[in-house]
Amino acid sequence: MIHAHITAWFLALILFFVAISLFKKGKTKGAKILQMILRVLYLLIIATGAGLLFSVYKIDVWYILKAVVGLWIIGLFEMILGRVANNRRTSTFWIQFVVAWLLVLYLGFVKLPMSFLHP
Repeated sequence: MIHAHITAWFLALILFFVAISLFKKGKTKGAKILQMILRVLYLLIIATGAGLLFSVYKIDVWYILKAVVGLWIIGLFEMILGRVANNRRTSTFWIQFVVAWLLVLYLGFVKLPMSFLHP
């Protein structure tokens, strides 16, 4: 399940940046299609994340924090894409995105014992 979760968010990250570049190039139809595919990937990310969360023997506060930050990132994906599509300022959302991304990577790969990088 962990590999499905990582694959889903990795694909979502790639499609997110491709959609942004399409919006900036003025190719809104292709960007909207990618945005719909991204929304399906969000559901897959949430489903695999919930599966991982509920497969833990003891749910710690760190797991809850990682889930909340993960949902925050999905919200930021949507907010950034919406603002890029409307040619609005996104700098505060990008700062939030970097902070949330670093936090979720730290929690997922270093702090939590289900990670495949954890000893």
